[in-house]
Amino acid sequence: MAGILNAIEISSQGLSIQRAKMNTVAKNIANAETTRTEEGGPYRRERVVVSEDKVKGNFSSHLKRAGLELSRTHDGHIPAKARTLKGDAEFASVDGDVVTDKESGYKLVHDPNHPDADEEGYVKYPDIEIVNEMVDMMAAARAYEANTVAISTAKKMAEESLDI
Repeated sequence: MAGILNAIEISSQGLSIQRAKMNTVAKNIANAETTRTEEGGPYRRERVVVSEDKVKGNFSSHLKRAGLELSRTHDGHIPAKARTLKGDAEFASVDGDVVTDKESGYKLVHDPNHPDADEEGYVKYPDIEIVNEMVDMMAAARAYEANTVAISTAKKMAEESLDI
């Protein structure tokens, strides 16, 4: 059963990451023509960077690190012998950080009547390609869908295992 719960946990982390990616792409599309930001200059494209955090150890060491104690739910329950898990398990989690793409450039458009035009009449627009952003959005949506299918499958496996 722990394997099924791990699958659901991993897929739920994937859902969160893909949602962050879709939100970031939507923000990029919404700001594709923003020439002035609070930081100064045109909007810079953002992206989500996903990193993995692997932690090794046995289950009881993770409980101690988390500050959790296992206790009986009722004083009348018969105390059971403590079980220990042999060996180390690897617990992985992912983290997604939204970062500003420092390498993103600008598109120069000649528009001398624009309030943000320089002395030569050029305006700096963000170098955001809508087609690329839409491809990123579609990829995130497909990954989101795959994670929901994985959760549904794990849930169905757990339900069917109870019928055995």
